[in-house]
Amino acid sequence: MNTAKERKAIEYLKLFEPPDDSYYLCYSGGKDSDVIRILAQLAGVRRTIEHNLTTVDAPETIGYVKSIPEIHINYPKLSMWKLIVKNKMPPTRLIRYCCSELKERGGKGKLKITGVRKAESTSRKKKGGLIKVQGKPKTTRKLADSLNLDYETPVKSGLIMNMDNDESRRFVEGCYRTRSTMINPIIDWTDDDVWEFLEYYGCKSNPLYEEGFNRVGCIGCPMSGKSREKEFKRWPKYKKLYINAFDRMLKAYDKESNWKTGEEVFDWWLYGKPDGGEQLSFLKEFR
Repeated sequence: MNTAKERKAIEYLKLFEPPDDSYYLCYSGGKDSDVIRILAQLAGVRRTIEHNLTTVDAPETIGYVKSIPEIHINYPKLSMWKLIVKNKMPPTRLIRYCCSELKERGGKGKLKITGVRKAESTSRKKKGGLIKVQGKPKTTRKLADSLNLDYETPVKSGLIMNMDNDESRRFVEGCYRTRSTMINPIIDWTDDDVWEFLEYYGCKSNPLYEEGFNRVGCIGCPMSGKSREKEFKRWPKYKKLYINAFDRMLKAYDKESNWKTGEEVFDWWLYGKPDGGEQLSFLKEFR
């Protein structure tokens, strides 16, 4: 086990602990979430452990989350199935309304702990940092510049702090209440670091990993690539739920479409092989 990385992560959590509040620990039910949950316990910092139920979580994930007594489960206002009808389109790689509505909600005004790691994706390698601040970019950058902090500017807004020092703690204390701020204590951990850490502390994590799943996110997530077919074979009930939602979506759509049934939409959504241009224009109208 990489004890140096463990010690550093614990130091981060102690250093940036809000002076008059608790951390908001974002818990998904996956291996990285278990790491930050244990690290926060080892660090002895104040925290609430929050799980956002997405309504497209695997039953095994829900069961695992509920088995951990200290976790608070947040239920959404609208399920995925209702969101599809409301937005009149499926969630896609480009239009991920489901993330903001289901996965990333909550914790406003809190300093969040996340299990984001650069090793997880190319996108996170480019956008991941120790502390990420989103929103009000001009004010945030002005404060960071005044403190001589090393940071990068993401494409959308805010900034990513690359290093921590005495001044950076003051920065986090000064801004986390007014915008979305996240600390990523295991940003530089590898998969081996994660599994060795969990094994050392006796955490078996989500049982789906033992069945060969590499990820335990939302079933059918467009970002999960080829594993989606495996997921729908494993949980066919969710395929039916998506098709039913797509049927209701088509009824709510007030224009002509080559899609006649929810199953046709599902096939396009899963395999990405539309039989004409109308389906693509269908999506573009809502971008």
